[in-house]
Amino acid sequence: MVRLLRGQVAEIESDAAVVWVGGLGLSVHCTKPTLAKLSKGQEVTFHTYLRVREGDLSLYGFLDRREQALFERLLSVSGVGPRMALALLGTLGVEALAGAIASGDLQSLTTAPGIGKRLAERIVVELKGKVEAEIAPAISPDQVPALEASEALLALGFKESRVRAVVAKLAQTHPQATTEDLIRRALKELR
Repeated sequence: MVRLLRGQVAEIESDAAVVWVGGLGLSVHCTKPTLAKLSKGQEVTFHTYLRVREGDLSLYGFLDRREQALFERLLSVSGVGPRMALALLGTLGVEALAGAIASGDLQSLTTAPGIGKRLAERIVVELKGKVEAEIAPAISPDQVPALEASEALLALGFKESRVRAVVAKLAQTHPQATTEDLIRRALKELR
């Protein structure tokens, strides 16, 4: 499996960049925002996903590891192919897309080309609670206990809006609290 690719941008097409790698010009499909950041002759390193289908090898490239991980997570949803996953990432970006999935924001998801309400609902149902790993590098270490406490309380069946509000308040008033401390304190307020 090809996971990283480094080379010089030879051409920029409407949906891909052609990258010189070891004497080969490889076509790497990218999001529109990624293509806008590239210029001919630029040295670039892509995190990649290689799709192997009968008679077709397609390479997808991402400048950010989180974007690649979320792309692969989207492909696990029935009905979402690489072009739709690229459209979602290109339209919303990693943080906004992960946030829309986590909060069930169908309106944001349907702004991407080719994503209707039914597919947006399927994406939310299949990925809600599974995209945190893709956005984790954007979370600072002091936010981890609050995030873990929130996820644990949600798993216990408490309502999301109430959990987020209570845990955020507790994390602010007790900045040194561990995950366990936050869960204990939140349970007192949520009951």
